[in-house]
Amino acid sequence: MEQVKEKILEVLSAVLPITLVVILLQFTIIWLPMEVFIQFLIGAVMVTTGLILFLIGVEVGLLPVGEMIGSTLPKTKKLWMLVLFGFIFGFVVTVAEPDVRVLALQVDQVSNGAVPKNILIYSVALGVGLFVALAMLRIIFNISITLLLFISYALVFLLALFTPGEFAPVSFDSGGVTTGPITVPFIVSLGVGVASVMRGKSSSGDGFGLVALASIGPILAVMLMGVLYG
Repeated sequence: MEQVKEKILEVLSAVLPITLVVILLQFTIIWLPMEVFIQFLIGAVMVTTGLILFLIGVEVGLLPVGEMIGSTLPKTKKLWMLVLFGFIFGFVVTVAEPDVRVLALQVDQVSNGAVPKNILIYSVALGVGLFVALAMLRIIFNISITLLLFISYALVFLLALFTPGEFAPVSFDSGGVTTGPITVPFIVSLGVGVASVMRGKSSSGDGFGLVALASIGPILAVMLMGVLYG
């Protein structure tokens, strides 16, 4: 019960200020149609309820399961299995990420269907999956994250030279939306779990940085998609 109370207060502190600002603007400046304003209030209630349930679900389900999976896979002593499941988990949690779907829908609408939303979603998910797999290799072989980030961003800026102008901003937004409420908890807990059982590894030093790497994958994937579409 204490956990539920804590999540309720956390969500209210995030949603209530925005709601109050819109209500203030409604009766002072903007004067939206009453139907639209009522829809906003209903939506705010639904968002608040949904976020409370979602955050409880993440803490109760996603975080423990991700860490347990991450701590179990290295015990198989099979490198390919750790890398494969890193890719699979990175892919599937990104497909389920709400932020990715919102971006894909907006791009689909703005481009009049020229960039189908499903193609964008799966491209972003593929990029995340590949870089989560790379992050697993980083933990195993103790590769410097600074080196990986330097090489990855060098590839990003190099590829940007050949990417059509309309795809470059979408690619960077794609990297941002992967740091959403589903992808981040699962990937971080997975990395901490893997690092915690690797011999000579520090879970605090090696279990983090996965999100930084994972967010580069979608940028490269969407840029490549832009090159192909262009």
